[in-house]
Amino acid sequence: MHTLSLPRTLLSTAVVSAFALATLHAHADLSSRYSDHDGDLVADVPTDESQWQDPDTLVFAYTPVEDPAVYAGVWSDFLEHLSTVTGKEVQFFPVQSNAAQLEALRAGRLHVAGFNTGSTPVAVNCGGFRPFTMMAAEDGSFGYEMEIITYPGSGIESVEDLQGRQLAFTAETSNSGFRAPSALLRSEYGMEADEDFETAFSGSHDNSILGVVNKDYEAAAIANSVVHRMLARDVVGEEDYEVIYTSDTFPTTAYGTAHNLAPDLAESIQNAFFSYDWEGTALEAEFANSGEAQFIPITYEDNWAVIRAIANATGATYDCD
Repeated sequence: MHTLSLPRTLLSTAVVSAFALATLHAHADLSSRYSDHDGDLVADVPTDESQWQDPDTLVFAYTPVEDPAVYAGVWSDFLEHLSTVTGKEVQFFPVQSNAAQLEALRAGRLHVAGFNTGSTPVAVNCGGFRPFTMMAAEDGSFGYEMEIITYPGSGIESVEDLQGRQLAFTAETSNSGFRAPSALLRSEYGMEADEDFETAFSGSHDNSILGVVNKDYEAAAIANSVVHRMLARDVVGEEDYEVIYTSDTFPTTAYGTAHNLAPDLAESIQNAFFSYDWEGTALEAEFANSGEAQFIPITYEDNWAVIRAIANATGATYDCD
């Protein structure tokens, strides 16, 4: 892969300053279905025990991908471990879209999940999602970068060359697949979607990457952690695409639980994540390709501050009642 240009500034100074101000004044945007008495920006566990869920079978969903069947195998060993620690049957739920995953959470059909970076605030505010962990490298470092990619010979050699061309996004709830590149293009380059360039929505990072490789899209905004895993599985080759922009680092997929699980069950689920031995597992084989090797504790309030600020800067709202 010939990398054409890799500027690593995410957004203009003015926008970064606005992000910092937004973080100082962070407040919960929770649906009226939930409360936040402790001020941590996520839904409280109900005080009424009759509202707690303690299902015989836990349903787990990973963020939407191009081929959910692949990830059913990737997660199988971990889900066996989750079953052992919790004493529950565990079922993998292959979701096809962010909307389907959120609806399952809101309806009480989803108990444990990994929501992608940009969807996490939607899941927190509209679905009562309580994130507590994400993947990290052995040294505790974590995250991924948003990249804008094109195919060789497209004639697009810089971000400015997107003028009058087509850029594929993934979904409007995605951070790297929509919100971050939208804020970047507006603030740094004065470019507005569907005015200065055409847009398409692919539904997932896998689809966007394959769409560029197959020349269905002229360019796409993607999470580079996804393309790294696709390269490792030989789904795409380094010669199939070129990078014209790389952002600063963002937090990756957040894992957590529904807000109304019985507290003892929620605690045992957390214990399962933090006691899991990755060595020799399909999870290790898959996520080592993006440099991840363990689950580390997180808080939504701290780790998602920049993501909430990007969402605010792009006008995102959580009117989900």
